[in-house]
Amino acid sequence: MALSQSRPRRKQTGARYVAYRKKKLYELGREPSFTKLGKKRMQVLRVRGANRKLRLLGADSANLFDPKTKSFRQVKIKTITDNPANRHFVRRNIMTKGSVIDTEAGKARITSRPGQDGVVNAVLIS
Repeated sequence: MALSQSRPRRKQTGARYVAYRKKKLYELGREPSFTKLGKKRMQVLRVRGANRKLRLLGADSANLFDPKTKSFRQVKIKTITDNPANRHFVRRNIMTKGSVIDTEAGKARITSRPGQDGVVNAVLIS
């Protein structure tokens, strides 16, 4: 079954919207990518306007920004320690924007959207 990103069928009050047109192709959504900790795996998607979207399905390293030295470096990810999007993602080692990861350099917060951008960018927090 297709995922829809159109408006809901019911209003906030519980009343039904009157259908004024059929479903449109541009309202379709996709399954979430669920970027996991592991070997680097990518998927290239053709999206609206013949553009390309890189989906990161697995990653084992991150581009880490250190605010003190104002420099970037690539570090290995040990594990995911916290995920405000879903507490069960921590157990499944799924990375999303806002996740706290444990790296070789310390703890860091992910600032990019791995399932949309195809890269894991993070900022050192300790």
